[in-house]
Order: sequence, then structure tokens, then C-alpha cells
Amino acid sequence: MSHIIVVFPRRDNAVNIRSVLVRAGMEVSAVCLTGAKVLQYVDNWSDGIVVCGYRLQDMQYTELREALPFSFDMLLVAPPSKWMDELPEGVVGLPLPIKVYDLVSTVEMLQQSQERERKKRKERSRKRNDAEKKLVDQAKALLMERNNMSEDEAHRYLQKSSMDSGTNLTETAQMILTILNE
Repeated sequence: MSHIIVVFPRRDNAVNIRSVLVRAGMEVSAVCLTGAKVLQYVDNWSDGIVVCGYRLQDMQYTELREALPFSFDMLLVAPPSKWMDELPEGVVGLPLPIKVYDLVSTVEMLQQSQERERKKRKERSRKRNDAEKKLVDQAKALLMERNNMSEDEAHRYLQKSSMDSGTNLTETAQMILTILNE
């Protein structure tokens, strides 16, 4: 699930929003009063949703949006007059006065959207194009020839090296080809 961060300049507003979301069965990861605190939390997470007001204690929502990674969505709870002409990309507006049903359903919609995006990223990372497959096959062939490995052993070696180095299989294959071809 996406991390939900609630940030409003007044603590009681933030706590009330958090309570509504928790009663609806959602897990709120953090409640903040400043944009700086939100950015500290964001550094530890890959994606999430920031539920906020127009103005925070230290910045406006537009400044916070610019500082957030693109994998984070923002739900702005404010009068429509504060949205100016158009909301920035990655921001969904919810007009005041807020209705519980609207808040909950909008957050659920954002969570579903992020889940779809996570699945797309995972699928893209799983599928290798022909050039990448060829690179991996060349690295396996070189390992098999130089180290007397079977194809399975060479593949496992590539996978383990990839995990140990924190790189993907294609990058690991490229490194092995570079090292062994010198």
C-alpha cells in the first residue's frame, strides 16, 4: 500500500483528517505540520500520497509538490479559489467544505492508481528486450567457457552477482563482459 502523509498547519485539522482515514481502514504513515517534515519522511519511501491544505507552516502546497518525487501524489484540500487556474501535475483537488465520503474515495482512487503504476514498473523491469537478452547470453557463454560452468551455474552466478552488487541482470552481464574481455 501507499504511504499516506497528512500535513496541515493546524494539528487538530491534521489529526481529524487522519482519524477519518483510519476509520475508513487506511493506514496513515505520518501526520505533520510542515512541508520540511514531509520531505524527511518522503526520503525513506518510494511512493505515497500527501494529503494537505493550501498553506503549510513553512511553505505552500505548490512548493511542496515541486520538492516531492513524481512517485508521490498530492491531495489538496482547500477552497477552489486557492487552486488558481489549474492544479499542477500530480495534484488532485478536493474542495472545502470536505465530505468524508469524497475524502475516502479520492484517497482510495489515488492508492489504486499508484498500485497500477507499481505493477507497470514491475512488468517493465521484468521484460528484457532482445539486445539485453543477447548481452546476458554472451555473459553466460563467456562464464561457461572460461570457468567451466554449466548454463544453470552461469545464470545463477549472474543472478547472485546482480543481487550482491544491487544492479540489474543486464548491468551485471555488461560488467562481467567488460572484466573478462580485458
